Amino acid sequence: MVKFKINDQEVEAQPGWTVLETARHYGIHIPTLCYHEAVEPSGACRLCVVELKDGDWSKVVISCMYPVQEGLNVYTDSERVTNVRRWILEMLISECPASEEIRALAKEYGVNTTRFAEKDPEGQCILCGLCVRVCAEVVGADAITTVGRGVHKAIGAPYMVPADACVACGSCLTVCPTGAMAARIDKVRGEPKVKLLRSGR
Repeated sequence: MVKFKINDQEVEAQPGWTVLETARHYGIHIPTLCYHEAVEPSGACRLCVVELKDGDWSKVVISCMYPVQEGLNVYTDSERVTNVRRWILEMLISECPASEEIRALAKEYGVNTTRFAEKDPEGQCILCGLCVRVCAEVVGADAITTVGRGVHKAIGAPYMVPADACVACGSCLTVCPTGAMAARIDKVRGEPKVKLLRSGR
């Protein structure tokens, strides 16, 4: 077992666990958006940041991908962590102004406005890739992908053509943290294979 501290509380973790996994094991809350136990972590949203301290030295890391180490001193709600989360939530509000989930989370941190320019008044997607990962890693359908680059980056079907590979399982809807997938599912999903098989086509 690996022994370290979270918020000055002694904890033990299995080798290979992350800081986030350990915190959840002990019921210590760390906010996340792009993390789900069913798929590999990606660190896309950065909201799960924590601060590592050792004397005068400290640094902020993403807890969903940071492996546990003997003797770590982890703080999940320090002033530095809170400031980083507020900054991230300001950016998310500008990217996803239509997401009630993002606004509710931001309100918990006292963030009601953003200094960043609003990109799309109807925006809900944070491009976390959870839908892509669950479709590939859990369902094995690869019916959803990330298309485009930079400011043109988006989530959709490969080549933006509704995919017959979709099996209409709803996994992407279940893991989406902002509700964005519900609004675009018909643009991703072609005629489900299960329907094609039943019709004999």
